Amino acid sequence: MTDVPDLGPPPRRIPVDAAQVRRLVADQFPHLADLRVEPVANGGWDNWTFHLGPELLVRLPSAAEYALAVDKEHRWLPALAARLPLPIPGPVARGEPGAGYPYPWSIYRWLDGETARPDRVADPVRFALDLAGFLAALRDVDAAGGPQPGVHNWFRGGTLRTYDKEVEQALVALDGHVDAELVREIWARAVGARWDGVDRWFHGDVAPGNLLLTHGRLAAVIDFGTCGVGDPACDLAIAWTLLTAEGREAFRERLAVDDATWARGRGWALWKTLSTYSRTFDDPEDAEESAEAHRVLGEILTDQAAGLTR
Repeated sequence: MTDVPDLGPPPRRIPVDAAQVRRLVADQFPHLADLRVEPVANGGWDNWTFHLGPELLVRLPSAAEYALAVDKEHRWLPALAARLPLPIPGPVARGEPGAGYPYPWSIYRWLDGETARPDRVADPVRFALDLAGFLAALRDVDAAGGPQPGVHNWFRGGTLRTYDKEVEQALVALDGHVDAELVREIWARAVGARWDGVDRWFHGDVAPGNLLLTHGRLAAVIDFGTCGVGDPACDLAIAWTLLTAEGREAFRERLAVDDATWARGRGWALWKTLSTYSRTFDDPEDAEESAEAHRVLGEILTDQAAGLTR
């Protein structure tokens, strides 16, 4: 027997188009039927996302596993919003299967802003501090009764050992392209770093695409499909995937992150980056994504090699 969760097979995603969304809206929310439906550019992987008029959006899970987050979001997002210093998605209505679409779905209020990128951030240290302040507030929300790690969020908030096989598979695929010895050292340190066992709220996917900017400042945080309670170290991955070296230090100091938690956070960043890099490094069509994964991996390895743990 093992305490390490089984991720199971990859989700089987289904397509959704605008015409199908129009039928769903018209059938279940006829008072919204006249609003224009258009796909959101770069609308995400776990959900198909569509504009519904100028002030709303429709999110439809792309697979059965992702649909597990619908009820969680409707239950918890209003409660979290009241405790957080920045806007987060506000559910307006919950849809049911129909029009050939098999899962529950949601209507949300649209949040304006452009997704975060290094060249869009006005002040990297200010951005890092604002993000850390948001995550600190999230961690302070009472975790009693909150959603524990599970398939609904791919076991974020739980043990990193869940991803042992994926890390090894990535290293096999990347043979000769990465310093496998150093990667394994970082990974071993991450999975061996102890968590204090105190449940805290986490977002679960603090990634550039889920951070919205206005005039270069952090303005909103979206996509809470992987949120839950448990070990919040998964939210630290952004320190390597987006923040500058100076921003990373400010971020860590603002959150008062100890060595063990920082090591686990680095592990989350390492797993995700290796997964992306191993999938894209030899495909010319994914050159931009591959280059970004290579850059982030360099940040992680350089950080470790330089001994920047406290």
